[in-house]
Amino acid sequence: MEKRLQNPSAEVVLACLSEKYLKNEVMLDHHCFVRIISGEVKIIISDTSKVFGPGDAIFFPRHQLSTVIQYPKDNKAYKCVLIIFRNERLKDYYSRNRAHENIERSPAVKSYDKHPLIESYFASLLPYFELEYELPEKLLALKIEEALTILRIIDKGVDTFLADFSEPGKIDLADFMEHNYMFNMPLEKFGYLTGRSLTTFKRDFRKIYSTTPQRWLTKRRLKLAHYLLSEKKQKPVEIYREVGFENLSHFSYVFKKQFGYTPKETLNDVA
Repeated sequence: MEKRLQNPSAEVVLACLSEKYLKNEVMLDHHCFVRIISGEVKIIISDTSKVFGPGDAIFFPRHQLSTVIQYPKDNKAYKCVLIIFRNERLKDYYSRNRAHENIERSPAVKSYDKHPLIESYFASLLPYFELEYELPEKLLALKIEEALTILRIIDKGVDTFLADFSEPGKIDLADFMEHNYMFNMPLEKFGYLTGRSLTTFKRDFRKIYSTTPQRWLTKRRLKLAHYLLSEKKQKPVEIYREVGFENLSHFSYVFKKQFGYTPKETLNDVA
């Protein structure tokens, strides 16, 4: 369920999920500021992951490839408020406000400790979701600008994201793939994020790995799965999504085909 302050291009959203578990491969077109009300969310970027819960505030930049897993906690559904910073608003904002200079780029997904400005801001938004009409554009613009101002007060480094309007350029393909192979997304997106067309991506990939992207991705994901099962003693049901598989039975099938034994046998040290 979602409540939006403005449709169809909502920039402020109250999201509530009834599903017990929801996993998505995420690459946002716009920066997003999130406040979690209930439930938990696990965000996986490359080989790192972090869990956020009620009261946490998170800044999620555009074009950041990640796995987002949302689920209930303490018998409460996952619920959050999202503020979406669209490029046209950001360009207007920074035409009137100078970005902080010489700030080093910080970790991609950022979380913030409780702060009076954050607390009061999100508390002020909740009553608006009960309105039976669209929030006037002038008021919506003020709330978006208020969020930007608060973020820039508590985190000067956020300008390295908010004031950057560039698109992905051609980058080192091997380095990118080694850090992002577990994300289950179309090859077109892998190409886009490395600054290549699909044809160029496939051509460059074969030059480096002497195989197709599909075959390499499957083997690399299975290698990670084997490590998590044998060394970290995680259960198959806990890891198959995180290593890039959408279906547990398919994961078990290709795992056994690759190694000659099942994920459960790996976990139980039968192999």
